[in-house]
Amino acid sequence: MAAVEAWTLWLHIAAGAVAVFAGVGALVTAKGGTRHRTAGKVFLLAMGVVVATVFVLLAFDPTTLRIVLTLVAVFSGYLAFSGYRALSRKRPSHRAHSIDWIATGSVVLACLVLGVWGLSWYLDGRSFGIVMAVFGAIGIVFGAIDIRAFRSDGTDEWMVSHLQRMIAAFIATVSAVSAVNLTPLIGVSAWLWPTLLGVPLIAYWSNEYSLE
Repeated sequence: MAAVEAWTLWLHIAAGAVAVFAGVGALVTAKGGTRHRTAGKVFLLAMGVVVATVFVLLAFDPTTLRIVLTLVAVFSGYLAFSGYRALSRKRPSHRAHSIDWIATGSVVLACLVLGVWGLSWYLDGRSFGIVMAVFGAIGIVFGAIDIRAFRSDGTDEWMVSHLQRMIAAFIATVSAVSAVNLTPLIGVSAWLWPTLLGVPLIAYWSNEYSLE
């Protein structure tokens, strides 16, 4: 079983690395072009592997840290999934399906748990709690925005929604990679710096495409 866990961990790491490179590819290529779509599909597939493997790793070692990482992975995977699903709502006849409602409800619940848990950690003097609270809050906000879009036709904001979520998913992925490698050097900042740099990028692209 130890060998299975080790191989799963390596698959998880490899998928995370692929997601980062594919995310960069999607960001720097022309939106809507063949290269952009291909990079986006690779990113989505890699994120699916990341989420699937984190649940397997949790089953092998259900520690508090892995539970937290699993909740963060669910949050990251949802952003990628909802960003992809936004493309299916380009027309009024393309309404949200059951899978969209189920995914959104699940991530709101998971992020609510993550956020409340993070606040309790922070109030107990554990600095990592602020990371959990920030990720939880972001997930709840995106989930709430999606629910609002599902209740309307959402067609005039599908492009902005797609970009916001895919960039946010990329930021979350970079955060996880940074955390694994830089936490011993810079502490909880390893989790938060990608968000601090990425939020202006999301605002920029949102403004660019909302004006089109």
